[in-house]
Formats: sequence, structure tokens, C-alpha cells
Amino acid sequence: MTRVYLTGAGPGDIELLTLKAHRVIKQADVIIYDRLANPEILEMAKDGCEFVYVGKEDGRHTLPQDEINEVIYQNALKHKVVVRLKGGDPFVFGRGGEEGAYLQERGVSFDIIPGITSAISVPAYAGIPVTHRGVAVSFRVVTGHESPNKEVSQIPWENFKTDDTIIFLMGLHNLSKIAAKLIEIGKPRDYPCAVISKGSTKDQSVVTGTLDNIVQKAKGVPTPALIIVGQVVKLRDQLKWFEQQ
Repeated sequence: MTRVYLTGAGPGDIELLTLKAHRVIKQADVIIYDRLANPEILEMAKDGCEFVYVGKEDGRHTLPQDEINEVIYQNALKHKVVVRLKGGDPFVFGRGGEEGAYLQERGVSFDIIPGITSAISVPAYAGIPVTHRGVAVSFRVVTGHESPNKEVSQIPWENFKTDDTIIFLMGLHNLSKIAAKLIEIGKPRDYPCAVISKGSTKDQSVVTGTLDNIVQKAKGVPTPALIIVGQVVKLRDQLKWFEQQ
């Protein structure tokens, strides 16, 4: 019986892959993978495993999402173990729900294998806890990149006024808009924020600043990058363990 595994690859550090993901990757007949999955993971596959790249980058998509859905389905018709490998977690802005629904409508069985999302792990590797006693009791995760085809934004900016920590995924190209909107709703111009590029990998880089100067300070930072806003950013000076290894 065919089984499709919608599998989270984690944030980049290969050792953050889950044991279950590791098991199904070794069993896979085909792995359909995206740009943010660590390519070293593919080396775990058995001999004869097929690899299909369906990566997306801002402005450059190998395939649109509806065609990716069909690629997964067509491979499920040919193979017994299909792994759809996605950076981070399939259900955190990973469109895993769309892929699962597409398969379900066509009678294909699937499992979801959660991955460690970059929303919490990348700040951790930068020494920034998303919550901290006496500083932040909650955090919000927001897409930093909405579809350009939307007539109205779904991001409820006004609701962010009292948030302790706000994490924007895939938002580097919209950093100036994000900073401006947060200032517009009442966040102070000197409110701490950071941009973390290629988090949890050997190429990780971190830029800290304020809403007023982060755009200038983060100029030229490569993607993928995460934006984190909140007083927790100040804890980085004490907790930046990764760079000190």
C-alpha cells in the first residue's frame, strides 16, 4: 500500500531532523524536496531512491504549488514510499495542508511528520528565546510574504500592538514594510529586533537593531532569513551560544 509522508526537515542543522523523519527517508522510493531542506539529508536515502526538486525562491518557482501537488500524487501512483521533504515544519507556512488535502481527495493515504520549525529554533540558535520569564509570556508567528494576488492583506497588524514577541518568516524582502507597519501601530522606534540569516547552519549570521534602523543594518543579508521583534532580542548578548562554539 502506498504511503506519502509529508515530512518536516527542520531548520537546517541536520541533527535537528526527527528520528521518524530519518526512518522514512531511509525507506523512501522517491524524495520530493524543496530549497530549504538541508541537501545532506538526501545522502541518507537508500540506493536507487529517486529525487525530485520542487524548490521555491522569491520570484523563482521551479513549479507552482498546484503542480507540486500533482507531482506528489503522480509519484504516489508509481511508488510505495513517497517522502515530501519540506524545510521546517509542513504545517507552519509549509503548505502541507494543501498537499494533504489534494492527496485525500484522490484517495491517497498520507502521514504528517512534524519538523522543528524555524520560528523557535532559529532564534534559539541566535541566543534569543521567544519567551522568557519577566520579559515575554507569548509569541506570534506571522508570514512575512503574502501572495501578491491577494486583494486584501490577511495580516491583522492592529492586533500586534501588545504582542511580546513577533516572528516573521520569509519576510526579508518586506522588512521595510514590516518595520514601518509596526511603528505605525504604536511600537516604539527603538523597539529591539533582529534578522537571522541561514539560522542553525554554519553560515548563520545575525544582525540586531531597532525598528528604526534594522532595514539599513540588514542590507545585503542573504535569504532564507527570519525577523524577530521584541525585548527578548536583548538577551542575545548573554545567550549567543552558537557563535561561541
